[in-house]
Amino acid sequence: MHRIPVTRSSMPELKEYMKEIEPLFESRWITNAGVKHEELAERLREYLGVEALALTVNGHAALELALELLNLRKGGEVITTPFTFVSTTHAIVRSGFKPVFADIREADCCLDPDSIEEKITENTVAIMPVHVYGNMCDVKKIGEIAKKHDLKVIYDAAHTFGVRLYYDGEWRGSGSFGDLSCFSFHATKVFNTIEGGAVCCHSEAESRIITQTRDFGIVDEETVRYISPNAKMSEFSAAMGLCNLRHVDSEIEKRKKVSDLYRERLKDIDGVRLIGEREDVKGNFAYFPIFIDKESYGLSRDALFKLLAEKGIGARKYFYPMITELDCYRESYDSSETPAALRAAEQVMTIPMYSELSREAVEKITEIIRNRE
Repeated sequence: MHRIPVTRSSMPELKEYMKEIEPLFESRWITNAGVKHEELAERLREYLGVEALALTVNGHAALELALELLNLRKGGEVITTPFTFVSTTHAIVRSGFKPVFADIREADCCLDPDSIEEKITENTVAIMPVHVYGNMCDVKKIGEIAKKHDLKVIYDAAHTFGVRLYYDGEWRGSGSFGDLSCFSFHATKVFNTIEGGAVCCHSEAESRIITQTRDFGIVDEETVRYISPNAKMSEFSAAMGLCNLRHVDSEIEKRKKVSDLYRERLKDIDGVRLIGEREDVKGNFAYFPIFIDKESYGLSRDALFKLLAEKGIGARKYFYPMITELDCYRESYDSSETPAALRAAEQVMTIPMYSELSREAVEKITEIIRNRE
C-alpha cells in the first residue's frame, strides 16, 4: 500500500545543495557564524521584514533566549496557550517562570484576548501567544492589553513563516509583532534549515545580545558576560536555509493550491469544521486542520484517524493531548478552565499538507472523509 505522509520536508535539488556547501569543504569554517550563517541571517531579515534577527540551533532555543533577553522577574507568570506544541510551555518553565493558561478562540485556535486579560495578576510579567496553523493572533488587542498592564509580549511564530498581516495600512510580516517573535525552522515547517530557529528583534543591540547568549555568553576571546547555552546554527543548516529560501514563495503557492482543493472538497460536510480564511492575512498554508464533531459527523475524531491510517493516510492529532493534559503538567492545572482549547484538542486532526501532494491524493483523502469509509 502506498502511504501518504502527513507532511514531507521541503528540500532543494541535491545539486543545488552540494553547490551551496562546496565552499565549506575548502574553508573548513562549518560553525560559529560563518559566511553561510551570516548570509542567511541577512536574507531572512529582509524576507521577514524585521529590523534585526539572530539565528539559533532550533525554535525552542529561540524561545528560551528570548525570555532571557527581556530580563523578566524570575518566578513571574507568563500567560500563554494550552493549545500548542509542548516546546512553548517547556521554554517558559525551563526559563524559571510559571505558565498561566488562557483560553483560545474557536475560530482560529489562537489566544482569546479577553481570556488573557482575565488571567493577569500582579505576578504576570509577560504574554507568550502562539500563531497556530499559520493563523495570526489578534496582535492589535494583545498589544493594547500588554501596554495597559506594562507587560512584554513574545510571539511563538513557529507556524507563520512567510505569513503577512495587513496592519495599519501596510502588509507586515508575522515576525514584526510583539517585543520579540520566535521562529522554528524544523524540517516539517514551510521553511526549514533541517533544524534551526530565529529570534526577531526591533534593534541590532537586542540581536547582538542574542548572538552572545546563544554562544555560552561569550563576547570576545577574553570576556564571557552571560551564563548561557550553546545554541548556534551550523553552516550546513544555514546552507540548506539559503537553498530553501530561494523556493519558499513557490512552495507556499503550491500549498495554497492544495489548501484550495481541500476546502472545495470538504465544504458542507456535517460535523467537519474548517478554519476560515482572512482577507487581511496572506497565509502560508502550513497545516490543514479539520475539527470533527462526533454527534454531527457520526464518527469520532479518533475513529476517523484510525480509518485514514488503515487506508495508508497519515494524519496527526495536533495538538492532542493539550498541554494541561500531559503527564508533566496535569497535576498542576485544570483543563476545564480552558474549555475552547479542550474541545479543540479533542476534535482536531491535521491531514496531509505539503507542496508535492497530488490532486489524486487529495481526492482520495477527501472521499474517505466525506463517505466515512
